[in-house]
Amino acid sequence: MSKFIFVTGGVVSSVGKGLAAASICLLLRRRGLRLAMLKLDPYINVDPGGMDPRQHGEIYVTDDGAEVDLDIGHYERFAGTGLGRLSNITTGRIYQSVIDRERRGVYGGGTVQVVPHITDAIKETFVRLEGPDIDVVMVELGGTVGDIEGMPFIEAFRQFSLERADGDALFIHITLVPLLRASREIKTKPTQHSVQKLREYGIQPDIIVCRSENDVPEAVKEKIAMFCNVRRDCVLDERNVRDSVYEVPAMLRDQKADDLVCRRLNLPEARPDLRDWEEMLAIAAAPEETLEIAVAGALQAGGDSYKSVSEALFHGGVANRVRVIRRELDAERIGPGNIDALCRGVRGIVVPAGAGRIGSDGTLLTIRWARENRVPLLATGFGMELAVLEFARNAAGIPEARHPSIPPGVSDFSLAALIRMDAARQPTHERVAGRKGLYACALAKGTLLRAAYGDAEFVRERHRNECEVNPLLLDRLEQAGLAVSGANPDSRLVEAVELPGHPWFVAVLFYPEYRSRPVEPHPLFKAFVAAARSGRPGGGFVSPKP
Repeated sequence: MSKFIFVTGGVVSSVGKGLAAASICLLLRRRGLRLAMLKLDPYINVDPGGMDPRQHGEIYVTDDGAEVDLDIGHYERFAGTGLGRLSNITTGRIYQSVIDRERRGVYGGGTVQVVPHITDAIKETFVRLEGPDIDVVMVELGGTVGDIEGMPFIEAFRQFSLERADGDALFIHITLVPLLRASREIKTKPTQHSVQKLREYGIQPDIIVCRSENDVPEAVKEKIAMFCNVRRDCVLDERNVRDSVYEVPAMLRDQKADDLVCRRLNLPEARPDLRDWEEMLAIAAAPEETLEIAVAGALQAGGDSYKSVSEALFHGGVANRVRVIRRELDAERIGPGNIDALCRGVRGIVVPAGAGRIGSDGTLLTIRWARENRVPLLATGFGMELAVLEFARNAAGIPEARHPSIPPGVSDFSLAALIRMDAARQPTHERVAGRKGLYACALAKGTLLRAAYGDAEFVRERHRNECEVNPLLLDRLEQAGLAVSGANPDSRLVEAVELPGHPWFVAVLFYPEYRSRPVEPHPLFKAFVAAARSGRPGGGFVSPKP
């Protein structure tokens, strides 16, 4: 049977649970173990799909089309494995499933309660992920121990560990160890109280990971071990990293975190092979050049709204032996009077997902600036939709072109550069699910897109789009110089466009950032950063030397 690791957090939220859990997943996978991951979110939303990224962070999409928490992105980037809709469960989904059962009469008219019905439903999500081909299931609970929303999940952890055999479950608690600068003291009381609260719920952590600004002194670790009832070697340090979050796995490996896990769960012990990971870190620490690349989007108010884009730029930079410095442009603050100043000096521009009407004018101005100033541009998802709209208005002679998400209703489809599509691929003005998850894309010969993918004929990429390029306007767009470089082989829906003659202008309807990895950068981000490195700041492209 599969083994289980349960990860909780204490003192404050955003303490680094996801990074610590993802790092341990990487170490275990590099030992040859097979893992499944599950993120539990205590909010009542059924899934993050309708949540504001500026508040909650980006909405991450998996191969099977699930809209999930951004921590799933950490797991995929670190562990290098594809996850799906079973990897993210919310309170809303749990209660929805229990209420649906009650309505169907599954409980026979009995009283439905948090214990046992809600906790049983939570435990079922653990069991769904185990199997003969899974050695370890990593389960992370969002929020902080003591939150009222998380109590049913903690109770499910306790019950589940009692129902399994000894050595089948392990508890890791990530907690903040603050430094009081005025007194220059590192305080352990928050950690002690957090662990005390966890023990009140019937759970004794096996490993405590101390999140801190600097190294935690030995005396502090001994104090935490004594008052939290764990062995000293089970108190680990996760200090602030210097250059990138990808340093965390090596930090935990040096403290034998994976050895502790394997011994506690009776798993085979072997040193993880991190040679390619360490090479990536070495390149990142000693870049040959620094590039400033603008990320122009409407969701900049949230620090993690474009998390996957930021990480993909880092990966593309490492592949080109450069350090990418992001210049974040808030699309709502971009206008005709400041666009030159805001973009001056950048080596490339990324236009990622947006939010319909919000910031659309500023995003359109940025795309036009990149097109006319011949600055490399990569637009993804909604960014591609706006790239098509900008070209239709300003290059194809269709100033009345519209986007269905921006105006309050378009009655003439000949004026819409993009249209909503239903399952039958017919035009509709109703809100539809669109395409989510992996879809195929046939790459046109002789294009930048195909060259970026190493001359592949077909690729499969993740989508999260409600709109498609309007086939009624496609001929006019192509006649004006917009090239379709990628299309779905079955439906012929447009997947990607580019501008022949422009140094590097590629827009794709899918989200390549979701499939970029530290040691396997996505081909499009790798090619985009290479193009940005070949140009000169502020526009005006210089052809790379042969």
